[in-house]
Amino acid sequence: MAVARLRFLERNEEELIDQQSIECLETIGVKIKSETVLKMLDRAGARADSRTQVAKIPEGMVKDALKTVPKEMTLHGRDPKHNMRIPVSSWPYVGTTGLGTYIIDIKTGKKRDSTVKDIADCVKVADALDGVDYVQTSLTATEVLQATHGLHELWTAFQNTTKHVQGIEILNAEDARKQVELGALIAGGLEELRKKPSFTVIHCSIAPLMFERDAVEAMVEFARAGVPVTTMSMSLSGGTAPVTLAGTLVNANSENLASLVIGQVAGKDARTIYCSSSTPVNMKTGMINYESANQPLIAAGLAQMAKRYGLPCMVGDWGLNDSEEPGVPHTFSETLGIALSTMSGTDMQGGIGTLDNAKGVALEQEVIDAYIWENVRRQMTPFEITKGTAALDVIRQVGHGNSFLSNIHTARNFKKEIILRDPAKGRFEATMSKSMVPEAREIALRILREHHVPELDRSILQQGNAIIKEREREVLMHK
Repeated sequence: MAVARLRFLERNEEELIDQQSIECLETIGVKIKSETVLKMLDRAGARADSRTQVAKIPEGMVKDALKTVPKEMTLHGRDPKHNMRIPVSSWPYVGTTGLGTYIIDIKTGKKRDSTVKDIADCVKVADALDGVDYVQTSLTATEVLQATHGLHELWTAFQNTTKHVQGIEILNAEDARKQVELGALIAGGLEELRKKPSFTVIHCSIAPLMFERDAVEAMVEFARAGVPVTTMSMSLSGGTAPVTLAGTLVNANSENLASLVIGQVAGKDARTIYCSSSTPVNMKTGMINYESANQPLIAAGLAQMAKRYGLPCMVGDWGLNDSEEPGVPHTFSETLGIALSTMSGTDMQGGIGTLDNAKGVALEQEVIDAYIWENVRRQMTPFEITKGTAALDVIRQVGHGNSFLSNIHTARNFKKEIILRDPAKGRFEATMSKSMVPEAREIALRILREHHVPELDRSILQQGNAIIKEREREVLMHK
């Protein structure tokens, strides 16, 4: 099938990134601040130094991991109609943003700290929008015990969507085990969770080339439980990675390969999603710079590397707003850059609803991003390129200088072959504009009033609440 794709690297450049990444892992290695994970890798064939906490990973370990890691998977929702099979055959699945700390109140328009209720509202709006395929937990539950806020966020998301859930916040290995218990309640048991994962998690290495103890030990728990781990590298050109684009690709690729090895050593056949949210830093402020023209090109390069290895991937972001207010504040070229990252070959992207470099969320922005995505993704409609669709017999039949308009072939095929954008949603696409915000606000408010998400069974709800309360008691006892 023909699908619009952005190809960035030549084949020899792919080879170079791969070779340099292998050399990086073999000679520089990765720092792993967990004695148990370091020993696990040492037993599997890495050269681990307990004094420096550095594990040097030979090429053979990487190749073995690439042989055993699943190349295809289905990410399940409560409603099977929302199941997501990856890799994709057309446009990527797009989800909401990650873990903002504030929300723009939809009634007052004021910025405030986010709560469990706000997470429920964000997830419910996303559940109703056709342009959202899965939900991340989106916001931080600031009013709960902070050692358990990730559990609250995951459990709140499960209750307010029938789509697949992607968790963001993982405190440590014990927190991971509790999240697995919550996911098992949704899936129907631990074995069902392994067969039909009801959630995925994002695990971030600390660029360059380091894994914190709590995070990497949690990653091992998820790998062993069969929960897909999205191994996000946040390599920032000029900050936590070389300033050159090639150096950023090598750093991010090396971190992904190291994560892959850790997952496969922890549990052979553990599901891994190659992932990056890498950009340059802003050289004036030192902050992350999602609006650089480099960002979609980094995404394109890393998507190519993931496909080279046969891995499903989540690179780039579909987020149209880095300001503090809802709208589309960018020029055509900036917005085009965001769109190009979706054509990189990625299978998943997040970012819907985000504000202020992922620090905030607005329900209006969820609607705007989802509506625009519905139009943009049509440009990645798959087309069949065969002798039959080439229609040489029809060309012969119509002949020289005549029209195909009245031919039966046109009548039979034009509806599936000619892709039209939705003009109503096109009103949301005005760049450097806030004109669509009032309409988006009304749509979000209507969803909150009218959209119904099927409730969890009461016994499951009680068990989930009990898991969180038990964890809160454990945390308080150890304070």
